[in-house]
Amino acid sequence: MSQSPTIVLGGGCFWCTEAVFVQVQGITDVESGYSNGHTINPSYEQVCSGTTGHNEVVKLEYDPAQISLTEILEIFFLIHDPTTLNRQGNDTGTQYRSGIYTTTPEQQQLANDMIAQMSRDKLYGKPIVTEVTALANYSAAEAYHQDFFERNPTQGYCMAVAGPKVEKFRKTFSARVKR
Repeated sequence: MSQSPTIVLGGGCFWCTEAVFVQVQGITDVESGYSNGHTINPSYEQVCSGTTGHNEVVKLEYDPAQISLTEILEIFFLIHDPTTLNRQGNDTGTQYRSGIYTTTPEQQQLANDMIAQMSRDKLYGKPIVTEVTALANYSAAEAYHQDFFERNPTQGYCMAVAGPKVEKFRKTFSARVKR
């Protein structure tokens, strides 16, 4: 049996990104983690220090018969601001950068082409700063970060930041919400 395709996305705090993608039809697995830094298997505290070079990310496995990579990236660009360098809302630092970390050359080409088209269309009114590069040095985040929003829906950050992103996804992509 062949393994599902995987793509890794960084769009700010992984709690928020994960909260959306666990609800997307065609996404078969979501894992919060750290990628594209230089420290092997860093801790959350190390990543938050900004010294490891890692980004907070979600690793997505998906079923291409149910959802295309283009659709996944459309959702990704909806739920975060790809024009702010090393920042999403009040979260600042390189660990919150906008990033698409690919596992195949085809994914990298598609992501670059999509960003180029959005830039030509001036979709955001500001330059898109999303980095697109091959996935490197990925490790899963600690267990307490997995399914954080689902387990802590009334936690302040979840209510103020993750909840609105989930609602924006559900409203804009209602046909993509898992039933």
